[in-house]
Amino acid sequence: VQLQASGGGLVQAGGSLRLSCAASGSRSRIYLMGWYRQVPGKQRELVASISGDGTTNYADSVKGRFTISRDNAENTIDLQMNSLKPEDTAVYYCNRRYGAVSYFGQGTQVTVSS
Repeated sequence: VQLQASGGGLVQAGGSLRLSCAASGSRSRIYLMGWYRQVPGKQRELVASISGDGTTNYADSVKGRFTISRDNAENTIDLQMNSLKPEDTAVYYCNRRYGAVSYFGQGTQVTVSS
């Protein structure tokens, strides 16, 4: 399984970015897809996830600002990030999970300047 993330970058506070992740392999809806983020010295945390039927889950810190979406036919997920804050600065990782089996992509840096 390969998860190729793109779309990170530098943006001012209040701005927007859109992350995309393309997954190789099976297009099955059984997989839970999501985005995690990590800053140095802290644990990787879940930002948002989406199931095969479109059910979403968001971290409290991003609710109302971030939107996760999924294209099962294309085997991709996106994360639209609006009203970005400096505390959103992190490396963002795409994730695919089924039960206890979890894969992460290589990560993309998001930096929000104040």
